[in-house]
Amino acid sequence: MSDNLKALHDAGVSIWLDDLSRQRIESGDLKKLIDEKSVTGVTTNPSIFAAAFKDMSVYGDKLRELKEAGTDLDETIRQLMSMDVKDACKIFADLYSKTDGYDGRVSIEVSPLLANETEPTIEQAKVLHDMVDEENVLIKIPATKAGLPAIRKTIANGISVNVTLIFSLERYREVMDAYLSGLEDALEAGKDLSKIHSVASFFVSRVDTEIDKRLEAIGSEDALALRGKAAIANAQLAYKAYKEVFSSDRFKALKAKGANLQRPLWASTGVKNPEYDDTMYVAELIAEPCVNTMPGATMDAFADHGKVAGDTITPAFDEAEKTMAAVEKIGIDLNDVFDVLEKEGVEKFNVSWYELVDGVKEALAKA
Repeated sequence: MSDNLKALHDAGVSIWLDDLSRQRIESGDLKKLIDEKSVTGVTTNPSIFAAAFKDMSVYGDKLRELKEAGTDLDETIRQLMSMDVKDACKIFADLYSKTDGYDGRVSIEVSPLLANETEPTIEQAKVLHDMVDEENVLIKIPATKAGLPAIRKTIANGISVNVTLIFSLERYREVMDAYLSGLEDALEAGKDLSKIHSVASFFVSRVDTEIDKRLEAIGSEDALALRGKAAIANAQLAYKAYKEVFSSDRFKALKAKGANLQRPLWASTGVKNPEYDDTMYVAELIAEPCVNTMPGATMDAFADHGKVAGDTITPAFDEAEKTMAAVEKIGIDLNDVFDVLEKEGVEKFNVSWYELVDGVKEALAKA
């Protein structure tokens, strides 16, 4: 058992792995991570599956089966993704049961090509939910403008959601409103609110990457001194917003009917700048009931030398406000930063999706 990761878990942070493959499932590696590294969930995205599905030694038999059945390309991809997610859900089933749905979650993402289309996103969310057919699955929907009503409707349908690609406090508040509105709709429709769960994936490292680039372009001593500070401050203020919304009378009324919190999830927590501490996006974002979804390298780094110093978010609210004000004062247009990051996020997932499509197409030709 990793002492550092156990201490992080004991401090109230759920540790989810940002990776999945059939090899991890069949080798017992995923179960080992649960037992030895306090891993309590998994997130996936098109990039992860694009990398995994290239291994014909692992996916060859299933690909041949789908090819012989005449399954089209899009359906083949959905079948492969849902197969892995379903089996991962089964591995986490005991944990899911023991935590009453709080943990033991596995995420599967709607196609990023639908990021700006509401109704197709709603339809695909239901298709993926039904294909996986496990209670502990989370359907990932991006927090684009078109995604917000899709999130509300999917929650209203009684489907648990992982909202992804959140960068700004403004959009995060809209996401929380979509969740609460969805719960209100679900309640009106007679759904059991206790069965509906959600996390809101607030992206971290990409914020520093974009803002640091702009600070370096300004080049002054004051600007350069702000490098590596905005992403954590932004996330800490997101947690402050979370505390406000989920202590409101609106949520209390829903909670009385069985509703669950929409937990903040820190995503993109691998450090991009090698000059920075490789555990900073974990160590500086510790508070209950947060989730931190980590790539394997970040998890290994924290297991090796990560430090847990209790709640590192709540005491930092005032300093976080000052940091973000200083970033704006120095000349950084935060609204533009967040717009750029959202568009790039969708574009990056689109590129990964096309890589996934091409990879599966090539694999089918060999099958």
